[in-house]
Amino acid sequence: MSIDRTQALILNRHDFRETSCLVNFYTRDFGKISGLLKGVRTEPTKFASNLELFSQNEIIFYRNTNSGLHLVSQCDLNNNFTGIRQGIIKTAMASFMMELLGALMPAEDKNEEVFDLTSLSLQELEATGNPDKVMTIFKIKMLALSGFKPNFDSCVSCADRISGQSKFSLSLGGLLCPRCYSKDTASRSIFRGTVATILHIERNDFRTNLNLGLNPQIKKELELILNAFLNFHLERELKSQKVLQRLTVTV
Repeated sequence: MSIDRTQALILNRHDFRETSCLVNFYTRDFGKISGLLKGVRTEPTKFASNLELFSQNEIIFYRNTNSGLHLVSQCDLNNNFTGIRQGIIKTAMASFMMELLGALMPAEDKNEEVFDLTSLSLQELEATGNPDKVMTIFKIKMLALSGFKPNFDSCVSCADRISGQSKFSLSLGGLLCPRCYSKDTASRSIFRGTVATILHIERNDFRTNLNLGLNPQIKKELELILNAFLNFHLERELKSQKVLQRLTVTV
């Protein structure tokens, strides 16, 4: 077994037997990994972290080349994102980020950009008074970096450049020009401003995008399209997304 050290976000955790925990991490240097933390339930001070969901930690682990389960010997808390945990909506949003990260990314496939995006998104979510915008930026950039990016640059069917009206096809994963509408009769109309907003977010850095203005109509359509696209391609609605939708209706 080799010994490795890396920054890690906690995706989820589960009790294991009577004394230990299984924790799924997304790490900067190794991608998504599963770790066993022995004795943490009977000796909580054994690790310098409370192992809370979406906290960022530095971990040291023994990499098991014969199994996908690695032994974590040290887990030190770097950022618990306390400001997020003080609000139920922000907590639900951060939980969604972790669930989406776990659903989209394959095991042990390093992607530093995805880790950095998620870490920055949590920092901005903690600091911002506009968490909806952080979530929109995160979803669009996460889809692009994970390889699930919908095609908004040209027609997904004929590859022609789209300069006017278009429709969005969930099943084909992108825009259709008027000549190709028949390729997916379930495709839906989409505002040109929504397409322009998605392309702007894809092409600019996170903090530049935080200054982007979103009118209510574009904001609503972005949420509908992004959520529908994720549900279609993941073949399920994430549990945290259901919770978030209920909260935004009641709060």
